[in-house]
Amino acid sequence: MKFDVIRVAAYYSPMVQDSVNLVVILGPTASGKTRLGVRVAHAYGGEIVSADSRQVYRGLDIGAGKDLAEYDIDGARVPYHLIDICDLDEEFSVFAYQQRFYTVFEDLAARNVLPVVVGGTGLYIEAVLKDYRMVEVPENPELRAALASKPMEDLAARLLELKGRVHNVSDLRDRDRLIRAIEIAEFSQAHEPPPAPDIRPLILGTRWPRQELRRRLRERLAVRLAHGLIEEVEGLLAKGTAWDKLDFLGLEYRYVASFLRGEMRSRTELFDKLAIAIGQFAKRQETWFRRMERRGFTIHWIDRADFRAASPILEHALGKPIREG
Repeated sequence: MKFDVIRVAAYYSPMVQDSVNLVVILGPTASGKTRLGVRVAHAYGGEIVSADSRQVYRGLDIGAGKDLAEYDIDGARVPYHLIDICDLDEEFSVFAYQQRFYTVFEDLAARNVLPVVVGGTGLYIEAVLKDYRMVEVPENPELRAALASKPMEDLAARLLELKGRVHNVSDLRDRDRLIRAIEIAEFSQAHEPPPAPDIRPLILGTRWPRQELRRRLRERLAVRLAHGLIEEVEGLLAKGTAWDKLDFLGLEYRYVASFLRGEMRSRTELFDKLAIAIGQFAKRQETWFRRMERRGFTIHWIDRADFRAASPILEHALGKPIREG
């Protein structure tokens, strides 16, 4: 059975400061989110909940930037969730993420443990903070048969008529995804999802001056290439991962796959083109987060992911001092 689709509920309204039950740390790629999140979780006895659309997959380690060594701090291992939870041949959607997140959130709440959400996938973060209204959608063989011979333009028009707009533009470029999106949209109009848990977040954002972030991006990419990014992609191909699947797994996998197909002349060209693409992606992430602010989210921006700067905000919002040791 497959899932997906988004039906947006009312916009988020600011939380009452002393009723926070979740901390979110968001920001563009290479901005120090994981390091700050681990410090926060360690200080408050919390656990990390990843909000990264690629880290859910097993086998995507270097390119997805899991950096699991960062979860070790002061001799202790900070627990984490929603990393390495599915295989590459599985379909993982925003709906799947939302449902997995709710399960983790309710488990942590039952244990009186603070969830610390860390990630840069804005759609995943909004899906849980704004309670996107989503339902479990079974396949509809009759509908699929009726759509099978329709041209892509007609399918796209039908989806846009049903939804008004699409959150994932890749749904419009792939026939199977487009038909699935129509299937989901039609089912969702007639089925109401169950209520979501009560989530009251404090949101911290990590930011850097533009030149410093660009330098961090390039340095991190150099490290990942030196530590086996190309070899990781070769290994995925050897295990049967399709070339077009790599294109959907993010910039690192898309560009390395292009390099391995001989479409680039050298590793230097790979590095330069990929660094530019990642920089552009970081700008898109920043645009998403600014849009969140315009929609009513309060984001407390922390320069250079400085834990000391975040500490008074956390203490005030959570109503208790940071745990020492």
